[in-house]
Amino acid sequence: MSTAASLVVGADGSTTVNGTSQGVSSLADRSVFLTRRKEFDVIIIGGNTARTEPYERTPVPLVVLTRSGVNPVPENPKAHIWSMEPALAIERASKEFGENILIEAGASLISEMLDGDLIDEFFLTVTPIQVGENVVNWLAILDNFQFVEKRQLEGTLFYHAFH
Repeated sequence: MSTAASLVVGADGSTTVNGTSQGVSSLADRSVFLTRRKEFDVIIIGGNTARTEPYERTPVPLVVLTRSGVNPVPENPKAHIWSMEPALAIERASKEFGENILIEAGASLISEMLDGDLIDEFFLTVTPIQVGENVVNWLAILDNFQFVEKRQLEGTLFYHAFH
């Protein structure tokens, strides 16, 4: 089983602009992001991500972890609403959909999963945007991994970190 996570941040560590990651994304990030997610069996997100980001369509099943029990993406026929801890969700998703799991959650849920040693590899995109909203220390996130590869495309940095 392989569990990967992806996160986009601005150069200052901003994860959102006006509550959504679209403001810190770049064209290069969007292209790589949309291509990458097709390589996985299932995508897992948190409830806040489902409420603020466009998840009406996904190329694979979508699991939304939320305590509310309310489906925040009713227009997505591939959405599944689960109320459980991340470790149990990863285990269940692996059994129901396949072993290649992509976490596209916000920094809070990703941090919880990193603390629980639930993420095997990490895709971090750093764009030139500097807006100062919901800032994370992205260098500290990369410190969770033994190996880090870096490349640049159209002014956007792409990191692939793994054990």
